[in-house]
Amino acid sequence: MNTPEPGLDGLAEAILRGVGGPENIESLTHCATRLRFQLHDGSKVDQTALDALDGVMGTVPQSGDRFQIVIGGAVANVHSTIVNLPSMSRSGAARPQSDADVKAAVRAKGRGRFAWLDNFFEYLSDSFRPLLGVLLGASLIIAIASVLDALGVVDFRAEDKSATWVFVDAMWRSVLYFLPIMVAYNAAKKLKIDPWVGATVMAAVMTPNFTGMLNPDSGIPGVTCTTNSTLGTQQCVAEVFGLPLQLNDYGGQVFVPLLMVALLALVYKGLRRVFPENIQLVFVPFFSMLIMIPVTAFLIGPLGVWAGSGIGEGLAWLNDNAPIVFAIFIPLLYPFLVPLGLHWPLNALMLQNINTIGYDFIQGPMGAWNFACFGATAGVLLLSIRHREPLMRQTATGALAAGLLGGISEPSLYGIHLRFKRIYPRMLVGCLVGGVIVGVLGGVDTEAFAFTSVLTIPVFSPVGVYLIAITAAFVTAMVLVYVSDYRTPEERAQANAERDAAEAAATETRTGTAAADDRELVTVGAAAAGAPATTTATAPVVAAPAGTTGTGTGLSAPVAGRVIGLDQVEDPVFASRALGEGVGIEPADGRVVAPVDGELITVADTGHAFGIRTADGVEVLIHIGIDTVQMRGEGFDVHVTPGQHVSTGDLLAEVDLGAVRVANHPTVTLMTVLNTADLTAVEPHTGQDVTAGTPVVTVRR
Repeated sequence: MNTPEPGLDGLAEAILRGVGGPENIESLTHCATRLRFQLHDGSKVDQTALDALDGVMGTVPQSGDRFQIVIGGAVANVHSTIVNLPSMSRSGAARPQSDADVKAAVRAKGRGRFAWLDNFFEYLSDSFRPLLGVLLGASLIIAIASVLDALGVVDFRAEDKSATWVFVDAMWRSVLYFLPIMVAYNAAKKLKIDPWVGATVMAAVMTPNFTGMLNPDSGIPGVTCTTNSTLGTQQCVAEVFGLPLQLNDYGGQVFVPLLMVALLALVYKGLRRVFPENIQLVFVPFFSMLIMIPVTAFLIGPLGVWAGSGIGEGLAWLNDNAPIVFAIFIPLLYPFLVPLGLHWPLNALMLQNINTIGYDFIQGPMGAWNFACFGATAGVLLLSIRHREPLMRQTATGALAAGLLGGISEPSLYGIHLRFKRIYPRMLVGCLVGGVIVGVLGGVDTEAFAFTSVLTIPVFSPVGVYLIAITAAFVTAMVLVYVSDYRTPEERAQANAERDAAEAAATETRTGTAAADDRELVTVGAAAAGAPATTTATAPVVAAPAGTTGTGTGLSAPVAGRVIGLDQVEDPVFASRALGEGVGIEPADGRVVAPVDGELITVADTGHAFGIRTADGVEVLIHIGIDTVQMRGEGFDVHVTPGQHVSTGDLLAEVDLGAVRVANHPTVTLMTVLNTADLTAVEPHTGQDVTAGTPVVTVRR
């Protein structure tokens, strides 16, 4: 592994080098777990070097010269360290663009079928994404208060709480109440206008002066309040400049600032074209406020409240009338929204629900997705312990801690799940199980916005239903991942071989094993009766310590053909012995037979690979062709199943070698001993033409 200099400075410098240097950076931001680079030239990125860095959980190339680096919980510190490096003074300048550059940028923006739709979702996402930290902090404060409420220490929902608990309420209500101002700031920044103007316009309708008019006893002339006898709600209207102004409490509203800033951007940019640059600092904000504060108060504010309430009530209707459908749909949708950053609009609806109807019904089913995600990570952690994979164990441990304690799924997604395609289908089963339980048992609600973690379980009601659902989702995903593995059989074989080699090297270093010159090769496993004992060894041999003797295992050729050494194989993985010592055979026909007695521990679905374990623990891999997994089984007729016991010479598969050649894949059949590092000697016998069943490898334990 390529390890940078110690500390954050070393990691920051290594990341800068990996993205092509500071002069290649146009802009740099971060979210909860990722550094987000806008680069001048994405082709300058050394993705392999970045993936190998300690502290980097993964990388995500994107269109339009954008690049993401997944850091995890330390992302803010890494971001701060990078932007404060002296060399970063050379970054941030936009390069001159040619016509081809402009055309390429326009094409890159059209990531989906409709570019405007992509931009719309990015606007929503980037307006909320920077608030992740404070929203998480508020949700944990709510969780702690809810636990104390459950224990009878304080009545969390009482109206006559002491000053102490009123103060505690203020600690989390500050985030949710003033959320519109924060959203307005981020939205304005996203649209490249002065973010403080956006925040100011939103703050104007949230001042005590404005909200004070909502009190019918305020005595302010021109304010009239009426009560809806049917709904029991109160509506106040003020006469301002001779016009009726509908009054609303905009605390916690999210649609109002989003609508307001979209219009403000048009006004602000229009004013910048009107006023000369030397007076824009004063007059552009002035006229923006003069125009947009009344427009927001009279038009956008009431419209945003109406729109948010309408959407929330529509979802509530679906939840009330088709609760099972709703409860299943939400957890199955989230696994595809979160990796794209498109889940924030739903978070906005949660906040809107709490503000308008007093509770939210989305977060409960969403918890099934989160805990299925964390369960899949737990399955990976158990497998990493079982297979002695320290790097994956560290990654899974950190991701699981961030998920269970913080409710953050990105470390799991980017650090593990999106790297191994086998995980998602199994995780989706967990999502389905949790969603079905929520729907069948009548749904789960909450009166607070909370990240779905272990700490926030008490804020959901009924808590028993929620606990059953998330536990089922977690356990289902964990068991499925653990039982079926997150790696394919080929990936597992390679990973185990690399692990064995690393452990053997470490053991040799610690114990000071004798040099090869002091060893004597003892070859066992003689040729079958009547077969010539050819022992031309052209590949490295794992030798036995001097003076040792005993019997061994002979591996026969799985196909007829010419035997070659792994050095002659056109595949770097096999040639490097990462999958163990062995031979390649240029096949004369397509009949593939078992080279040894044992149990089939692996039979690839595509029929191109088989793994056999002998009674004395020798693990043999037979791999037919190079990259033939891409043929997806076409041309491969498999005659065995996993778990089956086979004898030497039993037919494993029949392969259409012509189809392999037409698909432009080498037909060489490879046989390697996966646990070579655990054995005393593995000797290939190359340079001969053989029939299937002729001994070609001698193994000694």
